[in-house]
Amino acid sequence: MSAFILRRLVLAIPVLLGILIVTFALGRSIPGDPCRAMLGEKATDAVCKPFIEKMGLNKPIPTQFALYVTNIFQGNLGDSLRYGRPVTSLLVERLPVTMELAITALVFAIVLGIPLGILSAYRYNSKLDVATMVGANIGVSMPVFWLGLMLAFFFSVILKDTPFVLPPSGRLTAGANYTPFYISWGIAASEQTASGLLIFISRLNILNSILTLNGQQFVDSARHLILPAIAVGTIPLSIIARMTRSTVLETLGQDYVRTARAKGLSEYRVVVRHAVSNALLPVITIIGLNFGGLIAGAVLTETIFGFAGIGKTLFDGITARDYAIVQGVTLVTAIAFVLINLLVDILYGYVDPRIRLS
Repeated sequence: MSAFILRRLVLAIPVLLGILIVTFALGRSIPGDPCRAMLGEKATDAVCKPFIEKMGLNKPIPTQFALYVTNIFQGNLGDSLRYGRPVTSLLVERLPVTMELAITALVFAIVLGIPLGILSAYRYNSKLDVATMVGANIGVSMPVFWLGLMLAFFFSVILKDTPFVLPPSGRLTAGANYTPFYISWGIAASEQTASGLLIFISRLNILNSILTLNGQQFVDSARHLILPAIAVGTIPLSIIARMTRSTVLETLGQDYVRTARAKGLSEYRVVVRHAVSNALLPVITIIGLNFGGLIAGAVLTETIFGFAGIGKTLFDGITARDYAIVQGVTLVTAIAFVLINLLVDILYGYVDPRIRLS
């Protein structure tokens, strides 16, 4: 298994190199003068000359690429013109917001999608199967922005003054009851003295509330995540349910499943141990791809619900023509896709031993 993992890690290296080349090329493919494209009306000859020298845009392309790669390995993704801050610090602050939303939405999709798919396959052509597939088709068809607005309207306006009301926007990030775990544990005295990794982990509010045993923060953070997670997780839920149904239905018709039933095994063991376990590979692929898509495609959801994640940051960067942000978010998102695909490949080896031997 170690050789299998090592082989996958080696194969990921040229992909990461290709990502660096593509993101570098995107930043250098801006039509016209890059200074005027980035600064807009503020660009003058007096401003552009030192700006181009500072950004290294007057150097040969190979030198610019070498400098770009060197800065990335040093954790430097440039400075944001919109925020006046390093892009790296923005990502450390805002990437956890998107990750927490994506993980919550994916858990929601898996917990509901896989059981519904299994039940639909087991009860093929029943009312449950038809209702599940109709619901899955509707879920795939609903735009995220429309569903998000409808959820916010229903749970914050229609159900106002009821026990079922949910916050339509915002996210707990600070307040009297919020204390980063590194301060509670005495690892660092303040955010200024904490490392980027500690700040990154503390921005995961659910995890931070567990580490600090803060029940109020946990409940408040979870309530703020419910509606965005449902909005962004409905499409993955529908896709996972349909894929699970298709693969389980196919395996239920295999000879080894009929043999297991002929041997007198219980239906639970036949379905779960024989059919479902052998139908997991395509489902794992779909889950991995959807998780990458959740990280990359949270722009609309974060905009609707007021989440300051990388999706909202990317939207602000595009509207402000802040190419340092666009380039940095694109790079991080692409690397996240590569890492998720690598994790899926490794899971393949654990689920199906034949892959490790091939």
